[in-house]
Parts: sequence; structure tokens; C-alpha cells
Amino acid sequence: MKRQDQSKTNKKDVDLILIAPYCPEAGKTARLKAILQYSLEGYSWDEITTVSELEHADLKGKRILFAISLGKSGINLTWYTMMKYFRLHQSSLEDAVGGVILDGNCEFYTKSAGRSMVFTTNRAGCTFPGRPLVEGTRTLHNYDIQAKNLHMDNLQAYMEAGRQLVENVVQYRKPQCERPKLLVLHAGNRKISNSLQLWEMTEQHLQDFEIRRISLRNGFIRDCRGCAYDVCHHFGEEGSCFYGGPIAEEVYPAILDCDGLVMICPNYNDALSANLTAFINRMTALFTTHRFYDKALFGVIVSGYSGGDIVAEQLISGLNMNKTFALPGKFAILETANSPGEILQIPGIEEKAAAFADQIRNHLKGRESHD
Repeated sequence: MKRQDQSKTNKKDVDLILIAPYCPEAGKTARLKAILQYSLEGYSWDEITTVSELEHADLKGKRILFAISLGKSGINLTWYTMMKYFRLHQSSLEDAVGGVILDGNCEFYTKSAGRSMVFTTNRAGCTFPGRPLVEGTRTLHNYDIQAKNLHMDNLQAYMEAGRQLVENVVQYRKPQCERPKLLVLHAGNRKISNSLQLWEMTEQHLQDFEIRRISLRNGFIRDCRGCAYDVCHHFGEEGSCFYGGPIAEEVYPAILDCDGLVMICPNYNDALSANLTAFINRMTALFTTHRFYDKALFGVIVSGYSGGDIVAEQLISGLNMNKTFALPGKFAILETANSPGEILQIPGIEEKAAAFADQIRNHLKGRESHD
């Protein structure tokens, strides 16, 4: 493990851990090294580049920056071996806080790689602040808007994003809510929904919370129409949307009022249901005038067969990476149940629901508490 210390001397503890998987081709890492040099200026850090170093590191409670060069293929073999370690050691990142910088040499793979690695490390306990992914594609066209708004070129905008990410990771703190407010969104039928039954098992352990449940099943939920930015922003300033309806009238105010958002997500076709997807898309109007860094995202995901990780990654990309909701460690409970009521037959399901309730409480109250 290599120790780097900039502008700080005689300091026992470093500001963060840099996990930068080794890449044998130096030419592929030059841009990422420049981003890191700028982003980490003034901070001290320890660097981990190999699996051997990772296996001997204590990462619990640490601030971590994952920085990976993906090249043209979108694959970093050293990171794959590290990801295997995290998947097999699901308490290795308890109470850690992380951010991700991915640098690629084509226009693809950075977002999909980011979703996968955040899901994996979150399952190991790592919390991610809102918008935890900074990605650089080959052309950096993904920074066109940011560069224009900041009056700089795309590379400078990329560097600024990296710098802001490091600050967000280092400065992140859990909320300290006395009586947290949870908003629970679903589109299911309670009589047959395994997902809703799993949430109800969880909810009974959260008597010290204020919980509001809204069904998106009833009423006509229109998907986003893709308004021009100035039109979307205008409606967002009014706390509304072009289409209005239950999303703007009921859900928007509830979002602004809550401390945590719980998404109840049955997985039928390896995708979020249509109404839940429409909700995420329609969040854009509110997002033009509000940020949600102080709100936490949780998920209850039940698959009929498999693929719960795919749905979890959709929540991560749509609401954590895009809409800035914080992603607490182990943000989602994922189970497999097909026939109505089958969720109740899973061995230990009550204990799993209670443990998930403790995860929610630990994050929103800033401490561990057990019923």
C-alpha cells in the first residue's frame, strides 16, 4: 500500500483510500492520473492497486475513491478480481463512504461498469453520496453541458467533477433524524404482491418512523414527454410538471418532505415496472430546481426467478447517480419469490426484514438501534 501525503505532515490517519486497480499499459492511464492529481490535491491518501493489498487492508469506516481505467474494452482485469473479493466479503466495507471515477477509451461501458461496481461495493456495506460516479468517455462529449455552464473546456469540466466528488466523499455525514420520514412508492396489488408483503414485514420494525405510502397503481401516470429545459425548469419552479396529475400533485410534495425514499420493486421482466419508471423520468422537472443529496434511497426487490441485481442497478443509476439521492450501505433487500405469498415461506425472512429495518434506522438516525 502506497501512502501519499500532500500539504499535510505528521498525520497518522489519511483523508481517504484510493483504490486504483493496476493497469499494465501506462498509456491508457495517463488521463486518469491527471484527473486524480487535480482531484486529490491537498488531501492525503493511501493507495491500493492489487488484490493482495486489498486483502490486507481494513476498509471499514474509511472514505474511499475507486478510480479505474477501463481502456477501449471497458474491462480492467485487476478490478474484476477485486470485485470478486468484495462479493465474497460482504462486510468488508461496513460504514465506508465511496465515490467512483471511471476513465474509458470509447463511448461505452463507463456507466454500466459504474452501476455494477457500485451495486457490488454497496452490498459489502459502502455508502455512496448522491451523484457518486464521475465518468470520462473517449471524446468527453458527456461533459458538453457542464463545460458550457462552467465556461471551460470538457477536460477541465471532467477535472472539476472529480474534485467535487472527492469533496463530497470526504465531507459526507449520515443524517441525524429524530423521527425520520419515509416515503414508500409502489405500484402493486397488496393481496398478491410479495414485494409489498416483504416491506410490511420490514415496516413493523420501524414504529419510530413517520411512514407515508403512495400507490402509483391507481390513476393515469404519464411518462416524461421530454420538454425543452426552459419549459421543464419553469414547471419545476412551480413544483409541478407539464402533465401535472398525481406525480406533481401528490408525489412531488412528498418527495420534498421525506428523509428517505423506499421503492417497492417487483421484478417481472428484469426491469422496473412502467409506473415506477415513469416516476423516475418525471422527477426531472423537480430536479431542475431541487437536489436530493440529503435524502436516502432504499429498495425492496423481489424477483420471480432471477435478476434482482439488474433492477437494483436501475434504481442506482436513475435515482442515486442521476437524481442525487444518497445510497446507504446495503440499500436494498433482494429476495426471490414467485407465487403470491411465497415470500413468507423463505427461511429466516422475518430476521432478514428486521435486519433491513436496522439498516434503514442506522442510516437515517445516524446510529445503530435494535428492536
